[in-house]
Amino acid sequence: MKCTRTLLPALIAATLLLAAAVGCTSGNGDNKKSGSDSSAKHFPDTLHVVTLYSPASYFIYKGQEMGYDYELVTALAVDKGLTLKVDIAPSLSRAIEMLDSGKVDLIAYEVPITAEYKEKVVACGPENITTQVLVQPKRGEEELITDVTGLVGKDVYVEAESKYEARMNNLNQELGGGIRIHPVNRDTMITEDLIAMVSEGKIPLTVVDSDIAHINKTYYNDLDINTQLSFEQRSGWAVAPDHKWLGDSIDAWLNTDKPRSEQARLLKRYFELSKNEPGNGFVSSAGRVSPFDDLFKKYADKYEWDWKLLASQAYVESKFDSTAVSWAGARGLMQIMPRTAKGYGQSAKSVMKNDVAVETSLRLLRDLDKQLASRVPDPEERKKFVIASYNSGLAHVLDAIALAKKYGLNPEKWDDNVAKAILWKSNPRYYKDPVVKFGYSRGRETFDYVNRVYAYYAKSKIYG
Repeated sequence: MKCTRTLLPALIAATLLLAAAVGCTSGNGDNKKSGSDSSAKHFPDTLHVVTLYSPASYFIYKGQEMGYDYELVTALAVDKGLTLKVDIAPSLSRAIEMLDSGKVDLIAYEVPITAEYKEKVVACGPENITTQVLVQPKRGEEELITDVTGLVGKDVYVEAESKYEARMNNLNQELGGGIRIHPVNRDTMITEDLIAMVSEGKIPLTVVDSDIAHINKTYYNDLDINTQLSFEQRSGWAVAPDHKWLGDSIDAWLNTDKPRSEQARLLKRYFELSKNEPGNGFVSSAGRVSPFDDLFKKYADKYEWDWKLLASQAYVESKFDSTAVSWAGARGLMQIMPRTAKGYGQSAKSVMKNDVAVETSLRLLRDLDKQLASRVPDPEERKKFVIASYNSGLAHVLDAIALAKKYGLNPEKWDDNVAKAILWKSNPRYYKDPVVKFGYSRGRETFDYVNRVYAYYAKSKIYG
């Protein structure tokens, strides 16, 4: 029985070639890539994997490699004591070429299970079942569109020349017309942007795959994604036809208790847990910005940083909740990632202490400032770049600077320039650009993060 993921409505630490040793190797470390005797083979000593940048499979967040498929294949390697080597392909066709040539053993990415691909690969691992769904504002049951006939007379915005536009055109023909379909140039806006616009009330409806809908719903809890508009599409990991033994071994591993529990944890992390921190509006009393003013003043003075800007950042990070742990594992008052903590000689536990969290965050801010000084000479302007880097990781901000420079924006200015380029980091046209070294990033999150920090910073000047 195969484990199935059913998503129906219901500082720089990586390069493009990622080699992560996760566990012990055995024997001489040779990668056994040939042959098909399943009785003699279980796993190679070194597992060569290819994946693609995407919000579900693989991305870098605050300098840490993340993604559902990446973490699950890492768990496999750890559990089996394998050395894991991960490569990032620019496209699925290139990933299949790498598999066919023997450069990799496994594609850890959603490869469609269709007649076309069955001729090239053997499906294995976690099965993903998706369907196209309608994204609409959450409202009363009588107002929701619950079947395709409710689309007649409605405006639906979709990526131009996409499978979503094709599906809407087919539906429109089946229904005898009446759906007002608005194709949007994908060079300027993609599905993530359209989903955000539905949440913001700028457009009424859009259509996306259910897995994308689920990920984005963790950012926008005011959306309904329950109306299916297409048949189911199955996908999964893939091995070469002469490596069916490896696929069988992966399936056998995934059907044991520990991997099932890990898969359930990862599904919850990426597709269910809210990515927005809870909390009410910015609240301060006369003469005070936060409950930790004295602490912020003490350490900010030591590191020559504006304490009110630091307090504003802490509010955006944790709402001043010292016990906060995010979906990604960031911890404490300043939401420091365990890997970042380790880089500054601290543990995931120690950064839950407020004094450690504040000083560690300031050490990071100082280092980011130094890294960016040659690129953004103006110290006040540079603070926005530093704060953006704290959120996304320096790598993605450097990519945005490179994009800004290439496309005629000012690489030394944040507002309306590099801020615009950071938004492009979620668009395949731009994150696959040759000047981009670190792939996909949810640029809207970083864009909004900087804006929120500076909005609270402006309010903080009224107090204290």
